[in-house]
Amino acid sequence: MNAKAITPSQIVMIRPHHFMSNPDTLADNAFQVAAGGQQLSLLAYQQVSAAADALSAAGITVHLFDDTGTTTPDSVFPNNWFSTHCSGELVTYPMYVPNRRLEVRSDITDFIKAQYQVSRQLDFTGEAAQGRFLEGTGSMVLDQQAGIAYAVASKRTDAALFNQCCQALALQPVLFDARDATGQPVYHTNVLMCVAEHFVLIGLDMVPQTQHAMLLAHFAASGKTVIRLTEQQITQFCGNAIELKGKNGNLLALSTTAFTALTTEQKAQIEQSAKLLPLDVSSIESAGGSLRCMIAGLHLQPRQKPA
Repeated sequence: MNAKAITPSQIVMIRPHHFMSNPDTLADNAFQVAAGGQQLSLLAYQQVSAAADALSAAGITVHLFDDTGTTTPDSVFPNNWFSTHCSGELVTYPMYVPNRRLEVRSDITDFIKAQYQVSRQLDFTGEAAQGRFLEGTGSMVLDQQAGIAYAVASKRTDAALFNQCCQALALQPVLFDARDATGQPVYHTNVLMCVAEHFVLIGLDMVPQTQHAMLLAHFAASGKTVIRLTEQQITQFCGNAIELKGKNGNLLALSTTAFTALTTEQKAQIEQSAKLLPLDVSSIESAGGSLRCMIAGLHLQPRQKPA
């Protein structure tokens, strides 16, 4: 396994031309607010462009695709409908809300297959017709180094399908529960936790006490320092970060909202192994997701270019 692919240095992002908060996902996403209008749409376009530029400047290869349509308000979050894996798989997923199923784009999967070595393509999108959903690396937080997939049970994360996917990808499934202060299940695992090479960020207070020991044992066995986040920090998207490999080593990409909410001590712990790269995506956060949701990491080997 190539260490470079564990922490990706190549990513896919999508720049929306008509961004708005998706009304169809409002019911079960406690992080989301109803928002729209031309001003928000323009700001989202500008912030995605600026984030992509900043990541490129840090040495990340950013494959930036545009969405000029109006039927896919959440298209800025590609990490939900596809994932790639160190072992060479490209996987597409069944989305909970019908208008999010329209986000799956063959031009993007064809591009990935043309530019990178894909050994196997798995398509779970048909499971939506059976009422079974699994929303990519929103539902699953992957430790590709240890071969573990963490998932919070919710409407968007079917337990049986999660186990089936893990079996197909030879990942160890770790399913657990997490709720906010009102008792509502956390809609996506990747707002609750982030797994990096040397540490894990997690809102452990939102997980039942009875499941703490199991999670902490997995983190210890995989050599992770545990950085605990408060529920307030989770609402500020501190868990919705992603570690990438830049030209000067590992970096943790996160929103300026999240960066501001981290304590000085937490920032110091992170910076022992990854440089913090805060990016302003405040317009996107109104839709209930932050920077991690906007980035689909490519854990694949590039194809060799002909000489």
